[in-house]
Amino acid sequence: MQTRNKLLDDMAQLMSNAMGVAQGARTEAETAFKSLLDRWLADRDFVTREEFDAVRAMAQKAREENAALEARIAALEAVERGKPAE
Repeated sequence: MQTRNKLLDDMAQLMSNAMGVAQGARTEAETAFKSLLDRWLADRDFVTREEFDAVRAMAQKAREENAALEARIAALEAVERGKPAE
């Protein structure tokens, strides 16, 4: 026959509860830290990845248009001087 020890049962229950409290404290600390970090980043006027990618795409398009216009101007200047465009 197996007997149960009340003291050991109480200690096991106490440890289980302590682990639950520790896990809850960890989750709360992570949430608070993330909130603090988000506020700090927002105060620094950092851009989001989406905003950065959009501006980068606009800059790339502007560079391509600039190169096309440079080629067009060179061709027009060559025609003006009486030479065929290259």
